[in-house]
Amino acid sequence: MTKGRHAPTGPSTPHRRRRVLAGALALLVVLAVVAGVVVLTSASTANAPTTGPGTGHATFQGPSGVVASWVVAENRLAGTTAWRIPPSVPIGAIEGFADHNYADVGQRVGFYVSTRAPTYHVDAYRMGWYQGKGARLVWSSGVLHGQAQPSCTRTAGINMVSCANWHRSFNVVLTRAFVQGDYLFKLVANGHAQAYVPLTVWDPSSHATYLIMARTFVEQGWNTYGGYSYYQGEGACPPGAPVYPVCNRARVVSFDRPYDSGAGASDFMGDEYPLVRYCEEHGLDVAYVTDVTVDEHPAIVSNHKVLLSLGHDESWSYRERLGLQRALAKGLNVVFFGAASILRHVRLQASPLGPDRQEVDYRDSSEDPLNGHGSAMQVTGNTWSSPPTSWSAETLIGQVYSGYLTPGLSAPFVVSDASSWVYAGTGLHDGSVLPRVIASDIDHVQQYVGMPTNLTVLGHSPIPLTKAYTNQGTWGPYTYSDMTYYTDPTTHSGIIDTGNNNWINAMGYSCPRTGLCASTELQKITGNILRLFGQGPAGRLRPSRSNLASVRPAGS
Repeated sequence: MTKGRHAPTGPSTPHRRRRVLAGALALLVVLAVVAGVVVLTSASTANAPTTGPGTGHATFQGPSGVVASWVVAENRLAGTTAWRIPPSVPIGAIEGFADHNYADVGQRVGFYVSTRAPTYHVDAYRMGWYQGKGARLVWSSGVLHGQAQPSCTRTAGINMVSCANWHRSFNVVLTRAFVQGDYLFKLVANGHAQAYVPLTVWDPSSHATYLIMARTFVEQGWNTYGGYSYYQGEGACPPGAPVYPVCNRARVVSFDRPYDSGAGASDFMGDEYPLVRYCEEHGLDVAYVTDVTVDEHPAIVSNHKVLLSLGHDESWSYRERLGLQRALAKGLNVVFFGAASILRHVRLQASPLGPDRQEVDYRDSSEDPLNGHGSAMQVTGNTWSSPPTSWSAETLIGQVYSGYLTPGLSAPFVVSDASSWVYAGTGLHDGSVLPRVIASDIDHVQQYVGMPTNLTVLGHSPIPLTKAYTNQGTWGPYTYSDMTYYTDPTTHSGIIDTGNNNWINAMGYSCPRTGLCASTELQKITGNILRLFGQGPAGRLRPSRSNLASVRPAGS
């Protein structure tokens, strides 16, 4: 779940985030450990998927979007709830990371695990629907020997914490059993110590309708494992040092370390998994990548009709943005499920464990060694709009980042323009209130030169100033979080911005025991978006129109 945020440009105290075969037989696995490589063989393939993104599959239009036969078949396989880590399990007794951010079938992935337990084992779960159980067990390791790894190192000056000095614990060769998708490798030591290691398995040949892109740049940027992230550090700053960004922050962060939150899964459970679960439940024609995938293979975006940008997707690289721009020129539709998207500017560099394992963001162009010595488009200022890059994404998204709610607080989403196709079948009307939808970062409509002139405001939600920080406009005791839609008049691409970081989390499948829950309505709205966007450039079917004149109070 996303947490409190930072000021968009001015001083603020940043808050740390704590955020096809029904009735098939069970998969029997025989494990062989050869030269440190854990290899999966199958004594029975009755529970293994027979179709997939690389083998050809049928697609058809469904009520919530384009459906793929292989996703439907996959989610009919036996699921399990054993992937869950109970809240009572102590955190930190076992932890680890993988030497790949994403991988393809046939690749070998190395895992680095630290625990004082004498033995442990690992189970790999593909995350999805699976009759409501949420995941399918794909692979198990057998018994492995535990070891306490050495202390991770910190590079002075840039405050990068890296555990590349850890010894590799085991390898996994990804067989065809690893169908593309989001995976959680669950580390289990003596049943009492548990943690996750996330991994995305992708299909380079995919031309699926929908592309879910995990935002691992953000997850590492906020990861304080070892004491340092882009937003906080350890030790006092000297007198006169800037309040924001803090002087003791990291300038470079490493993928070669565990995540400090989410039992090792970072924000996956709140910012990504509810959408993954929704797409898989409805059998949608979906493919999976990470932002690192797109940085390394930017053309992959153009192979799909819809890019799904997840909650809190603020950090983007230059190559990632180029991939997006080229796909937009071909009519790509985009859903920004979070606020502050494409706000921070990062780049990648190699670590001792491999290429693109370190993420750079000085947040001050004067500190960046590339400033004046390399491409201006790679220099990391505080935001993408900062010089020398000076390439704001606001005209693309249709809104500006306007601030954040105090951590732990929320506000209701207020419907605007209920006659829109977005609200079809929901029964909502103008002014309908969906509780606890707005939280963390928020976006706001602000018209100026270059912004879309055909912007439709779909949600206009007042945020009491007692709950939020903003420097982008106030109207009496409120600022606003907006949800917007517009279509490009030339390419006909459709762009949706939900205007807050809590949309995906709020569409989750478990509602609180007391109070109202908006998940049903949010799922219906999301399905309406995916149905239209999955048919190709949205402007050809539903061109947007400006309704700014009807927004009240005027100018808000």
